[in-house]
Amino acid sequence: MKTRFAIQVQTAIAAAAFWLLIGSSGAAGLLTPTDGSIPPLSIKDHHVDVVIEDGYAITSVEQVFHNPHQQDLEARYSFPVPEKGAVSDFTLWIDGQPVTGEVLEKKQARQIYQEEKDAGHDAGLTEQDDYRTFEVFVSPVRANGDTRVKLVYMQPAHVDTGIGRYVYPLEEGGVDEAKLAFWTANETVTGSFSLDLRIRSAYPVDAVRVPGQSMAQVTQVGEGEWQVQLAHRSAQGPATDDAALAPLEESETPIAAGSAAFQLDKDLVVYWRHKAGLPGSIDLVTHKPSAEGRGTFMMVLTPGADLKPITEGRDWVFVLDISGSMQGKYATLTEGIQRALKKLHPEDRFRILLFNNGARELTPGFVAALPEQVRQFSDAVAEISPDGGTNLYGGLSRALEALDADRTSGLVLVTDGVANVGELRQKRFIELVQKKDVRLFTLVMGNSANRPLLEAMTRESGGFAISVSNSDDIVGQLLSATGKLTHESLHGVRLTIDGVKTSDLAPRKIGSLYRGQQLIVFGHYWGDGMASVVLDGKLSGEHKRYQTRFAFPSVNSGNPEIERLWAFAGIEDLQQQIADFGEKPDIKQAVVDLAKEYGLVTDYTSMLVVNDEVFARHGIARNNQARVATEQAAQAQRAQQSVSARRVDSQQPMFANPRPSHGGGSFDGLTLLLLLPLVWAAVRRCAAA
Repeated sequence: MKTRFAIQVQTAIAAAAFWLLIGSSGAAGLLTPTDGSIPPLSIKDHHVDVVIEDGYAITSVEQVFHNPHQQDLEARYSFPVPEKGAVSDFTLWIDGQPVTGEVLEKKQARQIYQEEKDAGHDAGLTEQDDYRTFEVFVSPVRANGDTRVKLVYMQPAHVDTGIGRYVYPLEEGGVDEAKLAFWTANETVTGSFSLDLRIRSAYPVDAVRVPGQSMAQVTQVGEGEWQVQLAHRSAQGPATDDAALAPLEESETPIAAGSAAFQLDKDLVVYWRHKAGLPGSIDLVTHKPSAEGRGTFMMVLTPGADLKPITEGRDWVFVLDISGSMQGKYATLTEGIQRALKKLHPEDRFRILLFNNGARELTPGFVAALPEQVRQFSDAVAEISPDGGTNLYGGLSRALEALDADRTSGLVLVTDGVANVGELRQKRFIELVQKKDVRLFTLVMGNSANRPLLEAMTRESGGFAISVSNSDDIVGQLLSATGKLTHESLHGVRLTIDGVKTSDLAPRKIGSLYRGQQLIVFGHYWGDGMASVVLDGKLSGEHKRYQTRFAFPSVNSGNPEIERLWAFAGIEDLQQQIADFGEKPDIKQAVVDLAKEYGLVTDYTSMLVVNDEVFARHGIARNNQARVATEQAAQAQRAQQSVSARRVDSQQPMFANPRPSHGGGSFDGLTLLLLLPLVWAAVRRCAAA
């Protein structure tokens, strides 16, 4: 017989799961008007392949859309924009053959797509809806037929305090009310779903974790090579080809007849942990096809740990978004704030401000970070029910009031970052942050957050931003965040390279480096030979300098993807200028030119797929097709090679100390730590009832 406590715990776990999911709306999937005027299509198959190596990740998503109706239909598929993800390939199978897309200005691409659609010809289009989503259009999906598409995007793969994190974004976040009112998303995969992720690290990896996916198979292939596999197939799902009719593989999970193979409504998160005690380092990845031409590089600096803990008392202002769009994320927010408050020192003070349509204080000004105060206001945060709009400007304005000039202050902002009440202009947010000498630390909730705005404010203040998914190990993310809040940081950081001609560095402004953070810099170079690389900054007002010498290669053709990543970093800088100072024709044209040359989907460009004859008729060169072929050849060659070290400062190390890490603790323990406060809070509510 179950004890009363056991029943309460079961109830609490169910309640915790409910509060993590309630209000969650908006997921990757096929969109259909909510009035039901268009018959829904289905997602028959959804397969994801990811390779993480050399400091960046390449994600390939292949899908089959099925039309069970007697009329041809258009498919409109939506998924969240991955963090710093750049779409590099959109392929549509036409007459059984794959056709790669080309990037054009948005208006031109849309016009050609519409012409081909109206004529009943096969066509595809990928557009970006600002920072929120990528939209994929395919026409037609033939009556009682299938259409196959593939989308490829790439992004830098950061390692923070020894922990790497990859997110396959599926939760849109539910912040676009107009979209939610018009469209219904079908996120069900009816046939088969798979994720095949490979980590190829030159540094030893001692653990890999996939939170929330108990059926995922994690295999160590070598010291730095791991594979994550997750596969589900419906027992009676429609088969795309003969391979789908084959017996289930050992890695596949059979699904009961009539059930969905998978739901595309929750992010998939993969963590990997480097071995503790690794040295600080510089890694260099280059692409330079000829000795005479221009090369592109990606430099990854992983500093050694000489940032000491802070012992003097500080003032912390927690600014919490309690708007309606936070419903599905609020349990995660509550857990994060409770953990953060418990990390404060008794000498610290804190304030808590809440904002939705307006802003109000939860605390009576600053209160001491004593256990009873922390407990009281942690409970008060947990009792709040999110609703209303998002007056982000009002919340920040109120938070910047009444700061004590004699004490070091920090603002911790937790939000999904889509302001829709009050001041909305990004320039005004930047000016607001500039008024006070205070660091802004932002936990960005969900995939639809206005990352450009949040990162711009954070960078301007010299702080940092961390993305948080509902699928994250929240305590793990908090460990990374609090490690930065409680240690010194390097400010006013500058990187200089002498001895080899370089230019077009991105990002243009570095700002600050916090404990465990990597610095990733892209740029161009000419020639070859030894270069002197210097990292300068200030630590507690004292000038710090780290330097080394290493060689840039004359020729290296193994990583052509670096060119796209450089272009995307440059486009981000240009878009930042547009957001801060308004759209100017020359800056907009610079974005378009970069995107077209390097085959990238942006706010101003889209990727179009039509028949080769249509490309030729419109005089559209097949530049992206050639670039994709070059990248695929390089990827196939790298896959046959062992993982090679990219460290270039071994002979003259830039950093004297090892890189910081979280040590060898168990990842599984993080899940338990995450659930315990939610379970205990629910148990107390049950007992009180």
